[in-house]
Amino acid sequence: MNTTPTNKAIYIATTEPHSGKSIISLGLMQLLLGKAAKVGYFRPIVDDFETGKVDNHINTVTTHFNLDLKFEDAYAFTRSDVIKMKNDNKDEAIISTIIEKYKAIEERFDFVLVEGSSFIGEGAIIEFDINILIAKNLGIPAIILASGVGKTLEDLVGNLHMAFDSFKDKGVEVLSVIANKVEPQNQDLVITELKKDLPSKVIVNAIPLNSILANPSIKEIVEALDADVLFGEAYINNQAGNFSVGAMQLRNYLTHLKENGLVITPGDRADIILGALQAHISDNYPSLSGIVLTGGLRPEASIIKLIKGLSDIVPIISAKEGTFAVANLIGSIKSQIYAQNTEKINTSVKEFEKHVHTDELVERLITFKTKGITPRMFQYNLLQRAKLNKKHIVLPEGLDERILRATKQLIDVDAVNITLLGDRKQIENKIALLDLSLDLNRVTIINPIESVHFKAYSETLYELRKHKNVNLAMAEDLMEDVSYFGTMMVHKGDADGMVSGAVHTTQHTIRPALQFIKTKPETSIVSSVFFMCLEDRVSVYGDCAINPNPNAEQLSEIAISSATTSLAFGIDPKIAMLSYSSGASGVGEDVERVRQATALVKTKRPDLKVEGPIQYDAAVDIKVGKTKLPDSEVAGQANVFIFPDLNTGNNTYKAVQRETKALAIGPIIQGLNKPVNDLSRGCTTEDIFNTVIVTVIQAQGI
Repeated sequence: MNTTPTNKAIYIATTEPHSGKSIISLGLMQLLLGKAAKVGYFRPIVDDFETGKVDNHINTVTTHFNLDLKFEDAYAFTRSDVIKMKNDNKDEAIISTIIEKYKAIEERFDFVLVEGSSFIGEGAIIEFDINILIAKNLGIPAIILASGVGKTLEDLVGNLHMAFDSFKDKGVEVLSVIANKVEPQNQDLVITELKKDLPSKVIVNAIPLNSILANPSIKEIVEALDADVLFGEAYINNQAGNFSVGAMQLRNYLTHLKENGLVITPGDRADIILGALQAHISDNYPSLSGIVLTGGLRPEASIIKLIKGLSDIVPIISAKEGTFAVANLIGSIKSQIYAQNTEKINTSVKEFEKHVHTDELVERLITFKTKGITPRMFQYNLLQRAKLNKKHIVLPEGLDERILRATKQLIDVDAVNITLLGDRKQIENKIALLDLSLDLNRVTIINPIESVHFKAYSETLYELRKHKNVNLAMAEDLMEDVSYFGTMMVHKGDADGMVSGAVHTTQHTIRPALQFIKTKPETSIVSSVFFMCLEDRVSVYGDCAINPNPNAEQLSEIAISSATTSLAFGIDPKIAMLSYSSGASGVGEDVERVRQATALVKTKRPDLKVEGPIQYDAAVDIKVGKTKLPDSEVAGQANVFIFPDLNTGNNTYKAVQRETKALAIGPIIQGLNKPVNDLSRGCTTEDIFNTVIVTVIQAQGI
C-alpha cells in the first residue's frame, strides 16, 4: 500500500439548500479536465427522483462534459435510502457502501469530483454531519460554500467559519472557503472578513450574484406551471430575465420591456401578444425570452395563424392559473442548472474562473497528501488488497460458531480460500443447527487423524523436534492436535497462513509456530500488534499479547517489527516508546529501559521516526506534545505505540476498545517466517473476519 497517498479527489460541501453548489462543480470540472486526462464525478447522496428519471446534477455534469460514467455508478444512495437505513441503525453500511462505490470510480479516473448533498427535503437536519463523515472516510479534502442571499455579513461569515471548524475538528482538510451569491459591492468586504479567522493557507473566494444564474429558464417555468407549449419549443431553454405583466394598453406596456424579459398576459390579449412579438423582432426594442398566457385562455384561430407566419418567434406557453398566481409562482422558482441549458453552464464556468483563485486551488489539490486513514477506509483497503491475490488460510477451530459465521462471510466476499479442521459430519450438524447458509462445497474440511498428510506431517515434526527428545509416537500424538496440524500445513506450504485462538489459549496457538515455523532471520523475538480502529484514525499498539517484560533490546525489536507491519498495511509509522515520563525528565529503571530501547531503534533503523520515552498524552495531543517535546517530529502525531510491558499494553488496548467502542484487529503476530495469528477467546465474528484478511495480506508479502 502507498504509505503517503496523494490526493485524487475533492469534496464540495455546503451548509444549506440553494447555495449554488453547481457553479463550483461545473467550474471545477472544467478546470480539472484541463489538468487531468480523465475526471470522474460522484454524489454519495442524491435527492429522490421518480422512476425512469435521473438526478439532475449527475445528468448535467456527465452529459455536458461527456463523462464515461453510468448514472447508477455515479451515486450511492437517495435521501430516502439514507433516512431509512439510519432509522434501522445501519450507519456502518451507509459509509461502507459509499466507500465502495467511490473507490470503484477512483480506480477508473485520474481525479474525482465528489459533490455533497443538497439539504432539500426530509433529513436535511442531519446532512451537514453526514457530509463531514463522508469526506473524512473518503480521506479527501473539501471546499465549503454558503450563499449570501438573505444573510447579514456577520451571519454569512459566521456560517462559513462554523462550517470550517466542524470539518477541521473531524480531521477533514478544507482547501477553500467560498461565499456565493454575494452582492457585487460587498465582494471584497466578505473576503476580508472571512480571512480574519481562517488559516492563511485556506483559499478564500467570493462569487457575486448573477441574474442569469438566478433566473429560471422557460423550460423550468413550463414545469413549475404545468403549462402547455404553444409555439417556439425549440427555444424552451431561453433564459428568462425580469418578468412583467401585460395588463395596460400596448403603447404603455412597450416601454416596460427589458432585454430577455418575460411577458405575462391573459391569453385573450391579442394586442399585447402581437405587440410583444413585433417588439422582439424590432431593432428598436429589446429581445424577449418568452410569453406566458394566463387563465387557460388561448388566442383565436386568426391570431394563431398570424403568429405561425412570423419569421422569428419566442416560446409562447399557456398556463391554467390567473395572471396574479402565475406571476407569484414564477417569482418563487428556485432555478437549477440542467444539461440542455448551456447558457447557464457556460456562465457558471466563466463566473468560477473569474472569481476563484484557480491556479492556487490546483496547486493545493495536486500537492495535498492524505495524512491518515479512517477505520472504514482501512478495512475497505484490506479487503480489496486480499482479493487481489487470494491465499489459503487454515482455521483449526472448525466447530466454533464464530469461526463458521466468519467463514461464510469470507467465502461470500471471495477474499480467501478456507480450510476448516474438524470432523465433517460434526461441522455439517453445527451448520444445520445454526441455520447457516454456508456452502461447504467452497470450503475444504480436514480431520487431522484421517488426513492423507497425517503420517508425513508426523514424520516431519519428529525430524524437527527429535533433538528435543520427541519420538515418532509423541509426534503423532501432537499432530492430532489441530494447532499442530494447522501450523504444519503452513510450514509445509499446504496453507499460506493460520488463524486460531477462538477456543485455545495464545500459548497453545503460538507454541507450534515457535517450534518449527520459527522467527525471521533478522528478528530475534516474536511479538504482536493490534490495529486499533478509533473513530477517526487507525493506531498500532504493540506488544499487547506475547512478551510480559521485554528488556531494552527486545523493546527495540518490537518497535522495529511494528513499524514494518505498519508500513505493510499502508500506515506511515511514527513511533512512540511509551513510559510514565517524557523526554529527559524522568528517572528510574523502567523509564531508563525505554530510553535505551529508543536509542537502539535509532541506531538500528535511523530512517524511522521514533520518540521515547514519551507519555501517551504527549504522543497523541499536538498541544501537549509541543509543550513537553517541542522539537519532536513524533510528539502529538504518533500512530505506533510501543508499551513498556504486557501488563500495560494488554490492559490499555482492552480499555480503549471497551470505552471507545473501537474495533481492535489482532493480535497480529509479527516476526515469524510465515503468518500464524492468534485470536482472543472473547473474539467476535467480525474480529475473526478481519484477522483472516490481515493474515492473507501477510501471506502475500512472503
